[in-house]
Amino acid sequence: MNFDVIPAIDLREGRVVRLRQGDYAQQTIYGSDPAELARRYLHAGARWLHLVDLDGARSGDLENLSTIRAIAAEGIQVQAGGGVRTEDDLRRLFDVGVDRVVLGSVAIREPEQVARWLDTLGSERITIALDTRRVGEDWLLPSAGWTAMESRTLDELAPWYADHGARHLLCTDIDRDGMLAGFNLDLYRHLADTLPQLAVQASGGVRSLADIRAARDVGARGVILGRALLEGRFTLEEALAC
Repeated sequence: MNFDVIPAIDLREGRVVRLRQGDYAQQTIYGSDPAELARRYLHAGARWLHLVDLDGARSGDLENLSTIRAIAAEGIQVQAGGGVRTEDDLRRLFDVGVDRVVLGSVAIREPEQVARWLDTLGSERITIALDTRRVGEDWLLPSAGWTAMESRTLDELAPWYADHGARHLLCTDIDRDGMLAGFNLDLYRHLADTLPQLAVQASGGVRSLADIRAARDVGARGVILGRALLEGRFTLEEALAC
């Protein structure tokens, strides 16, 4: 089975940024030309690129559509989300060259609607994003750019989507996001063991090549690489060779 190493670009006002634990007030800017960065990742050998419209994630609108179009034009396969609420939003992203749309808040709040999109648009064109935070014994599911807490839990919704045709699941441990603390391996082992029909993408906290290998070893089918790549802790070529 394929194991995908997927570099990430987070967009805010057309720039490449990273947030600390999803906090919009704790932002680091890494560049002003995301299309050029996408080109570098493509030339390094990446098959996929993960794009997050941070402005859209918070506002509920597709605010970086022109930038996403420019990135997709570089020729790399793009998985993109942030601000997707309606079928028209999905089609607008497809129209600018996105291959797979990431559904986060709407996947938590409107699962029946998302299940219909999985059926009509195809499970290979949609990634369900259930970003999670451990609170007591439960993995809760914040939404709206991680600014609102929902009532459903990861262990309720992930199996529901597996039963309704989802193929790709992106799961970020929010408390590790941007912290360079390593992946939450127990989380990804749990998902891989209980939901083997889902191709789980691990995200949040990668700091080393060993973290990538560890995520693969516990059953993740892909990893999202953000801050560690931007800060040069290892190269994309090294990560792809894992």
